[in-house]
Amino acid sequence: MRDVAERAGVSVRTASNVVNDFPHVRPSTRARVQSAIDELGYRPNLSARQLKYGRSGFLTLAIPQIDSPYFGELAQKFTEAAAEHGFIALMDVTRGALEQEKQVMSGVQSHMVDGVVFSPLSVKAADFGSRRDTTPMVLLGERAVPSGYDHVAIDSVAASRAMVQHLLDLGRRRIAVIGYEAFDGTASVRAQGHRDALAEAGIAVDTDLVVGVPAYTRAAGREAMEGLLALPEPPDAVFCFNDLMAIGALSACRARGIRVPEDVAVAGSDDIAEAAFADPPLTTIQPDLDALTHESLRLLLGRINGTLSEGAIEAHVPWRLVLRESTVGRG
Repeated sequence: MRDVAERAGVSVRTASNVVNDFPHVRPSTRARVQSAIDELGYRPNLSARQLKYGRSGFLTLAIPQIDSPYFGELAQKFTEAAAEHGFIALMDVTRGALEQEKQVMSGVQSHMVDGVVFSPLSVKAADFGSRRDTTPMVLLGERAVPSGYDHVAIDSVAASRAMVQHLLDLGRRRIAVIGYEAFDGTASVRAQGHRDALAEAGIAVDTDLVVGVPAYTRAAGREAMEGLLALPEPPDAVFCFNDLMAIGALSACRARGIRVPEDVAVAGSDDIAEAAFADPPLTTIQPDLDALTHESLRLLLGRINGTLSEGAIEAHVPWRLVLRESTVGRG
């Protein structure tokens, strides 16, 4: 720390404030100290920090899957951003299983970490009422959130409404959705956007075009799309609640000789890397994962450091539609 302070031309206390992400440091000073940290390859001594501050230097990111491209990218960004603040990120992969999520919620391993960012699938808001652990926790995702917890997400109702409106603007009227029943939180908010857009256009929801799946996978998307294409009146557009299912839907169209987007437009959500390389490239909703990561860490570190004392915060991060050939065609 002394070497960092000397290189940056500041006091050891100021260097320490930057390393520990304390507020009230001038941006120019913070940049100078960060530059010295980068040049010297400085890393905090986590054991010493725990002795001095009563902290471990570890954060947990609890997610349902690590093999999902969306959560894999989120985990990568979270790990890198945590390291910038001097923390090591630990992954807790719950598989969306209720008992594992309850363990995360109840703080079974909380003595090992300073804070938790948690993306639940199975636990309900009411389950948090029994939580006694005081380890700071920030929630991600689209489930109903219990009072008293910071929550970071995109406005998925608005994003889904915008996607369906895009399909309507293309002249599509039989707009199907794939993924309605898999996970109540994600499905309910994205389905709400679908219903809202149709209602505004004066179009009733056709239950034959609302398809549930057992999981948000390519195989599930392909099977669901095969069922839709077998209908007496197939859809002329399909909005899948994630990109993996949309890529499966594109596979079903190719197998049946259905042209995309001429015969049916296909759209997804999440903008995973694979979406840009699908055949044809996939129109999708792009959440700002950098903003999601940094906002969740800002809230979590504020609770850990005691610099954020206001009540629970509901934060929405940006999103945008990425229009590609699966809906708008070539040229």
